[in-house]
Order: sequence, then structure tokens, then C-alpha cells
Amino acid sequence: MKFISAIGILLILCVLMAACQNEDQIEFDRYYAAGSLVYQNNCQNCHGKNGEGLGGLIPPLTDSNYMKSNLTGLACTVNYGLKGKITLAGKTFEGEMPPNKLSTVEIAGVLTYITNSFSNKGSTLTIEKVANDLKTCR
Repeated sequence: MKFISAIGILLILCVLMAACQNEDQIEFDRYYAAGSLVYQNNCQNCHGKNGEGLGGLIPPLTDSNYMKSNLTGLACTVNYGLKGKITLAGKTFEGEMPPNKLSTVEIAGVLTYITNSFSNKGSTLTIEKVANDLKTCR
């Protein structure tokens, strides 16, 4: 009986906490959580669990200056991959990132996750933003 009461109280607290969040925070949480899963399944193998990259071979995702200054191009990079040289935090990487077969919503989620993880502080990258950014590729 105490167990059932404890679960009931916990459920009420969860509902109250969700009710206290504004819609922007709820939207961010949805994109971030979904993006975390996309990252684990598609990006983590190369870029690392903590976005640290792989030595001199694969760039880290921890350079918030690069993320901010290339925000509109990130969707293109995720979708179409990247070839050639890239400089992050003063270190040059040269190689190839293969294209990904992700949906627009998956790209929005993973970019929200990446730009708000690994010491990066960004905002929600919505499906609409990603779709607009993808129109400017190549």
C-alpha cells in the first residue's frame, strides 16, 4: 500500500513539474531528448560519447564558437557530410564525414542536442529552421 501511495505522489509531482514548464522549455526538452538518441545511434561512434572527437582524425563537437558561427551550415553538414579541411579550436582536421540518412526532425533533434551539450550553449533548432537551412546547401 505504501508503494502504491509513493507511486501516486511521484506521478503527481511529475505532472506538476511538467505543468510548470513553459512551452519553449517543453519543445527544447523534446528535441534534446530525441537528439540524444540520434547522436548515440549515428554520431557517437566517431565523435565520441562526450563529443571529444578522435585525436587528429575526427573533430570534436566541443567548439562552441564554431557551432555558433556555422549554425546555418550545420544541417547541411549533417545531411550531406563534409569533405576536406576544417579548423576547430585552432586544430585542422582533414577527412570525410559521410552523409546521413536522417529525417529533418532527426537532424533538428541531433543539432539541438549537439549545440547544447559538450559545453555548448545554444537554443532549439526546430524542424522549420533545419528545413530552411537545408534549402541553402550547395
